Amino acid sequence: MGKIIAVANQKGGVGKSTTVINIAAYLGSRDFRVLCVDSDPQGNTTTGFGIKKKSVSASTYDVITGKTRIQDTIIPTEFKNVSIVPATEDLAGCELELAQNENRVNRLKMQLLTCKDGFDYIFIDCPPALGTITINSLVACDSIIVPMLAEFYALEGLSQLVNTIKIVKNNYNPVLEIEGILFTMFDGRLNVANDVVSEVEKYFPDAVFKTKVPRNVRISEAPSHGKPVMYYDKASKGAEAYELVCHELLGEPLRLSEKKKIFSFKKHKKGKRSS
Repeated sequence: MGKIIAVANQKGGVGKSTTVINIAAYLGSRDFRVLCVDSDPQGNTTTGFGIKKKSVSASTYDVITGKTRIQDTIIPTEFKNVSIVPATEDLAGCELELAQNENRVNRLKMQLLTCKDGFDYIFIDCPPALGTITINSLVACDSIIVPMLAEFYALEGLSQLVNTIKIVKNNYNPVLEIEGILFTMFDGRLNVANDVVSEVEKYFPDAVFKTKVPRNVRISEAPSHGKPVMYYDKASKGAEAYELVCHELLGEPLRLSEKKKIFSFKKHKKGKRSS
């Protein structure tokens, strides 16, 4: 039975879609069967896999509103073992349509239960808001990856998300856990970045990924080509970082050479900039 992981943060621009795309691609290359559910009306995960939204006949909107079965919306991508439930701008109207529905928070969960056995991993790309769609995702998933920036305001957003997770866990999904907090677009030369990491690690000592995904041009360029970064430039620092994230996600020990890559993202002494 597949593991369902939501990738969530109510703040936009923190790398949720990028994280879904690149983790899914790497796991697929390792022969895991992966499904991505794009539940963000912006549809960045959809376009990031090279799928044109105008060609989509059924989407996450149809799944959550009950207009079609999830099996009828799954599209194989051109990347090994990765499929997707695409999103279009129609999803933006979903919140209003479900407002009066008594069972509105369980819609995605009930659909995913019908296809969960067909995949090893299911990743849900959540919208940058704590509305009905995100709550559906948190109710449906087993755990959550939280991408975040190493910036001061990100701490407030993390606190709000943790409170929402507690509410969902207490009322709808008792097995819900934080899979990991992933720092993205990380620059270890900055004092504030290292201070934020230290603060988060203090409150979540076992939940922060050791790997920090750095700011990387190749990661930024890859979506415009409709490719995960490992298929766009496998030798880039971005591709290497997401590979290390996946090793951690799979519980695989990191080799010494891989640990050196992780440490190279960090500032060695406070107040000095690494070269």
